[in-house]
Amino acid sequence: MKKIIQIETDIVGLTHDGRGVARVDDKALFVDGTLPGEKVRVAITRRHRRFDEGEVAEILVPSPDRVEPRCPHYAICGGCTLQHMELGAQIRAKQNVLAENFERIGKVAPERWLEPLTGAAWGYRRRGRLSVRKVPKKGRVLVGFREKGNPRYVADIAHCDVVHPRLGERIGALGELVSGMDAAGDIAQIEFAAGDDIIALVFRHLKPLGQPDLDALVAFGKEHGFAIYLQPGGNTSVHPLWPEHPKLAYRFDNDALELEFRPLDFVQINADMNERMLAQALRLLDPQPTDRVLDLFCGLGNFTLPMARRVADVAGVEGEHALVERADANAAHNGIANARFHVANLFEDQHETAWAREDWDKILLDPPRAGADQVLEYLPRKSTRRIVYVSCHPASLARDAGILVQKHGFRLAAAGVMDMFPHTAHVESMALFER
Repeated sequence: MKKIIQIETDIVGLTHDGRGVARVDDKALFVDGTLPGEKVRVAITRRHRRFDEGEVAEILVPSPDRVEPRCPHYAICGGCTLQHMELGAQIRAKQNVLAENFERIGKVAPERWLEPLTGAAWGYRRRGRLSVRKVPKKGRVLVGFREKGNPRYVADIAHCDVVHPRLGERIGALGELVSGMDAAGDIAQIEFAAGDDIIALVFRHLKPLGQPDLDALVAFGKEHGFAIYLQPGGNTSVHPLWPEHPKLAYRFDNDALELEFRPLDFVQINADMNERMLAQALRLLDPQPTDRVLDLFCGLGNFTLPMARRVADVAGVEGEHALVERADANAAHNGIANARFHVANLFEDQHETAWAREDWDKILLDPPRAGADQVLEYLPRKSTRRIVYVSCHPASLARDAGILVQKHGFRLAAAGVMDMFPHTAHVESMALFER
């Protein structure tokens, strides 16, 4: 039997994924479930050349920021990593991550810090993927998120406090549903997407479903008010089972706009924070009636359409053809005629395209984790006075901030975090750049 070594140590920081960091013999030790300022007893579980990993055996001196996790599944479920940390402390930790990335990677600092954007801490997740696994030893099917520290297994949970309440309270019922199906071993995952009026459940099945299983899914949808979709293959195979023509949509910009989407489309996971994020982006961008605005990585038009109601001309650019089709349809649905959309891979050189050669007064970027350094090779042009950058990854934002400041002559006028994912280590942020 391998001997487990326990040591006492002090936690001095947090990793990007929310684990506590200690320094032992000039080597980093990562410990899940610990907070900076704590003295802990740790069992060393894995040794690596540059760092070690451990599990907390005892909290000897707790941090004042430590709280009791609300969720009874917190110890096993990997869906959240920071429920043991007081919410205000979570925000401060995320601000520290952003500031450190600006300094270390971008060699820049904002002239002012924006007040953190915060919203509801529970029941906020309107989109996600639930794993499904038939476990013969338990005699049933588990539906939930992956286990903490062991992603091969599905956590045995009955409900989820961060998922939209109408679904979060029915995770156990979903497990019972699939357990009773003939195809219980052939359901790979269930994706969910909540609009303002209906929640869609997408069942990914590896084999065709028989009529009894189809009837069971429809009955479940009717009982709980869910739209049921089937996915027998890739993303394009998704189709509704019940009702025949469900409408997924959310209203935003003070209910002035309605954006329709399909269940696997990218939409912001936190609806409450999406409204707050939009309001701040518009405030920072300061759109004027004569402005021409470019929206890069525009998706379904979440920023493009509200900007169109305030400016002379706006163009959205997105790499996925289906999303651009939906953005066009949403513009028509809302009676917006001054928004146009283009399909373009923004991770390839697009400097010769017509939209890239136009003069834009202002630009909004909302890139994925990889950031926008390829775009910043040829944009912005000298006519652009103001840029708002919405980021889901502080390191790529910091890198791109350095490019905008040092190569293009902008100043980082303001920046701040947005708590899009409470109780997780994800750092979402927004930055304003001005000439």
